[in-house]
Amino acid sequence: MNEPAPAEETPASDAPRSGAVHHLLSWSKFLAWLSLTVAGRILSIAFFLVAGGILAVLILGIVALDRRDELSPWHTTVLEEEFTEDDRDESFADYLAREDRLFAELKTRIYDVTGTTSPEVIHRFQKGSPADPTGYPQNWNRTFQLKPVNGAPTCGVLLLHGMSDSPYSLRAIGERLRREGAHVIGLRLPGHGTTPSGLLEFTHEDMAAAVEIAVRHLRETTGDCPLFLVGYSNGGALSVHYALECLEEEALPKVEGIVLISPAIGVTPMAALAVWQGRVGHWLGLEKLAWNSISAEYDPYKYNSFAVNAGDQVYRLTAEIGRHLSRLDEEDRLGGFPPVLAFQSAVDATVSTSALIEGLFTKLPGDRHELVLFDLNRTGMIESFLAKDPEQPLEALIRSSRKPFSLTVFRNRSEHELAVEVRHFSRTDSTPTITDPGLAWPKGLYSLSHVALPFSPDDPLYGNGLAPGEEKAAFQIGNVVLRGEKGVLKISPVDQLRLRWNPFYPWLEDRVAGFVKEPGKP
Repeated sequence: MNEPAPAEETPASDAPRSGAVHHLLSWSKFLAWLSLTVAGRILSIAFFLVAGGILAVLILGIVALDRRDELSPWHTTVLEEEFTEDDRDESFADYLAREDRLFAELKTRIYDVTGTTSPEVIHRFQKGSPADPTGYPQNWNRTFQLKPVNGAPTCGVLLLHGMSDSPYSLRAIGERLRREGAHVIGLRLPGHGTTPSGLLEFTHEDMAAAVEIAVRHLRETTGDCPLFLVGYSNGGALSVHYALECLEEEALPKVEGIVLISPAIGVTPMAALAVWQGRVGHWLGLEKLAWNSISAEYDPYKYNSFAVNAGDQVYRLTAEIGRHLSRLDEEDRLGGFPPVLAFQSAVDATVSTSALIEGLFTKLPGDRHELVLFDLNRTGMIESFLAKDPEQPLEALIRSSRKPFSLTVFRNRSEHELAVEVRHFSRTDSTPTITDPGLAWPKGLYSLSHVALPFSPDDPLYGNGLAPGEEKAAFQIGNVVLRGEKGVLKISPVDQLRLRWNPFYPWLEDRVAGFVKEPGKP
C-alpha cells in the first residue's frame, strides 16, 4: 500500500510571526474598543452637558419671562364679538354691525370695569384720560369711510394698517386721497383697535377674509372705478397676498395698483420659533409667556404690548406669500400682477428690506414697479457713529442693470449737507435723474424707522409739531423726551428715541396721490 504523504509542516521561522500578528490584532481590537468606550463616554458626557445647559437656559428664560409685570384685564380678556374667518359675514354692513357689538363689549368688559381717572393720568383704558381714544370726536381705532368731497368717486382705495396698529396710521393719506376724489375705506383688521388681548387668538386668515369683504364693498360702491390698496407694514403683506389671490381666483375684484409702506414681506426666521414660547407657556399654565412684551398702554391707537401669536401670524403670512410667488412664477402668471409703488427705509428693525427686494421686486416682471428707498443721513458727524450701514448693498442695487423695477433713492446732496436730493434710476440704467424735493434732514436725525414713514411731522399724536386747525394730543408721543435714571420708567428708552414721524412725508404723500392717478408711472 502506498503510505499517505506526510503533512506539510509550518516552517519554524513562521510560528513566532503568526503569534506576533495575533497578539497585535488582539491589542488593536482592545485599543479600538477602549477608544470607542472612552469616546462614547466623552460624547455621552458632552451630550448631557449641552442638553443640561440648554435646559438650564430655557428654565432661566421661562423664569425671567414669568417675572415680568403682571398681566392686566386688557391682556387676558378676549372679546367674543371679534370677527373670524369662520364667521364669514356676508357683507361689509355685517362686518360693521359686528364691530359695533365688539366695541359695545369692549366698553362693558373693560372701560366700565377700569372706571374713570383724572386728565393727568395717561392710560388708554380709563375714561377721562387723554390717552382714551373714546374721548375724542372720532375713535380712529374703528373702521372708517371717507366719501369724495365733490361728486362721484374717481377710484376706490382700501387702507390696511400694520400689526398691533389701527386705521389711524393711514388716515392722513386717506384724507388726501379723498380730496383727490377717491372713496376711501380705512379697515380695522381683526384683533386690532380694542385690547392687546385681541392679538392672542386671531389668524392671518381672519385678516385676509376681512380684506376680501372690504374690497368687494368698494367694488359695489364705486362701480367700474379702479381700485387701489395702500398697505402699511403687515397691511402691505395683506395687500400683496390679495393681489396674488386675484391671479388665481377670477371672481375676486381686481386692483389697479398697490402702494406699500414699510411692508412686511420678510421677517426674521426667529419669528418661526417664537410661537413655541407661547406653547410652552400654555403647557405650563404661565400666561405671561404668550407675550413678547408687556407694557404700559399709553398709546390710544396702537398696542404697546405685543403677543407672541402676532409675530407668528406675520411670519405665516409672509411664508404663504413666498410660496404663492414661487408657484405663480413657475407657471409664468405674475405678468398680471398690478403696478407696485413701495416706500422703505434703508434700515428697518422690524421688517427685512432685502426680503422686499429679493422676495418681491425681483420676481415681478414688467417695468411698472418702483421702489423708493430712504437712505441714512450721511453727514460726517452722524456717519462716524453708524453701527449698521446699508451703503454697500444699496450701491450694488444701483449699479445693477438687470433689476426688473425702477429705483428711487433719497440721499444727502453731499456729506456736508442736510439737504437731500431724489435720485431716480430707471430699470436698466445706473445713471440717475436727480431732482430737488426742497427737503432736508432735521438736525439730530440719523435715519427713518419702520414706524415713521406714514406720519407727517404735523401729526397731532406721532409728530413733533402741529398742523393748523389740528387738536394736539395731550401726550404727543412723537415729541416725548423724558430724561432721568435708567430703569425707572415703564416707557422704554428705545420707544422714546425711535422716530415716529417722517420729515419727507409731504413728498411721499404727493407720490401716493400721483400713483393713484397714473399707476405705474415713475
